[in-house]
Amino acid sequence: MALQPDHMLDARGLHCPLPLLKAKQALSTLEVGALLEVQATDVGSWQDFETFAAQGTHRLEAREERDGVYFYWLRKGERGSTA
Repeated sequence: MALQPDHMLDARGLHCPLPLLKAKQALSTLEVGALLEVQATDVGSWQDFETFAAQGTHRLEAREERDGVYFYWLRKGERGSTA
């Protein structure tokens, strides 16, 4: 993957909804336009991150699964997002 994250979050071993909640916390500390990489092992996170990005201003740049680990790259959207 050619994406270079500004911050990485290891959410492996956490169960729904914790990977998404931790990602929201991490995004709140980043500047607009920054890229967050999240690693999770919860299978439900695949849908959670897709829905999260679709409903807010953050953009899901890419996602992939490798050996039971789900990788997500989220680009922080504009300030004032409720997501």
